[in-house]
Amino acid sequence: MPVNGRHIKSVIGYGCLFVLVGCVIGYGQKPPKTYIAHTNVDAITIDGKADEVSWSKAQWSDPFIDIKGEKRARYDTRMKMVWDQTHIYFFAQLEEPHVWATLKQRDTIIFYNNDFEIFIDPDGDTHNYYEFEVNALNTVWDLFLSKPYRNHGKVLGAWDAKGMQTAVHVEGTLNDASDIDKGWSLEIAIPWSFFTDPGRTDKVPENEFWRLNFSRVNWDFDLVNDTYSRKKDKETGQFLHEHNWVWSPQEVINMHEPERWGYVYFSNQSVGDSDTFTVPNDEHIKWYLYELYRDYRAVDKQKKHWLLDGDNAFVKPKDILGKSITPILETHRTGFNLWVKSPFTNMILNIDEDGKYTNSKP
Repeated sequence: MPVNGRHIKSVIGYGCLFVLVGCVIGYGQKPPKTYIAHTNVDAITIDGKADEVSWSKAQWSDPFIDIKGEKRARYDTRMKMVWDQTHIYFFAQLEEPHVWATLKQRDTIIFYNNDFEIFIDPDGDTHNYYEFEVNALNTVWDLFLSKPYRNHGKVLGAWDAKGMQTAVHVEGTLNDASDIDKGWSLEIAIPWSFFTDPGRTDKVPENEFWRLNFSRVNWDFDLVNDTYSRKKDKETGQFLHEHNWVWSPQEVINMHEPERWGYVYFSNQSVGDSDTFTVPNDEHIKWYLYELYRDYRAVDKQKKHWLLDGDNAFVKPKDILGKSITPILETHRTGFNLWVKSPFTNMILNIDEDGKYTNSKP
């Protein structure tokens, strides 16, 4: 889907060290959504329907909201997830009075139709993540992105997710304007082996979490000779902007800021059982570090360089979960490191100039 922000300029300065200012940006990001995915209790047939016992017991997500988190979507959208030792399964239900789609070629730009999108970053470092888009014709666009667009990564759009299964079910009549539809649903199964780096054995994230988000693109439409198409502005002739509805609000019109995505915890409890998940404390620090990272990128665009020592730098710790957090920025010839030692785990939490997150022992 469309993104904002494409470029990060070169960093200047060498060996410069200063403490970031807590007043540059507030600790204002809303906590991302969380979801607990349980293991399935029966075999799942990928047919676009939720007929299995597993789906009947799985919890619905919160209803989708607009991408900035300001209002509920016009049409209800919800998703469910379950998993087993071979696959991760998704089911989504989309209310839609006019179900239409025109794109039939795989790996075309599916969000030019109404679609449903899944974004997955297994290790949460904002790099090497996946995007899957499906329209009501069950046409798929699967992408691999080495980095977010802001960091100029490679986007492999012609690359296919091997072993993925998808199916769509329409509650109504596809591409028929003579009636009012109820909506459409889709079901997806992705093998765990698909997410495995070359040379590594498959690892199911049992009792672990991944960063995911879900998006629904919905267009206002024109109807000419009973044929649907994206609506255009009568004066300019340009397409009207799409509606972007998501599970976990991004707070900006950009799905490609993976640090804002939600958390899915893969519980080893069977679907229907109870379980709990709490976002780790270090993730709260990580949210703040990324706020600072995004703010410094904005400063870079305005001032043409990264802030240096004495350039509006004030020592001001930030209180996070009752602990004082003082991030530090170290610039060098080719970039910088934005880091802090966690008071919760004693790990070094770091974001580099490319936006990649790492944690390591001191």
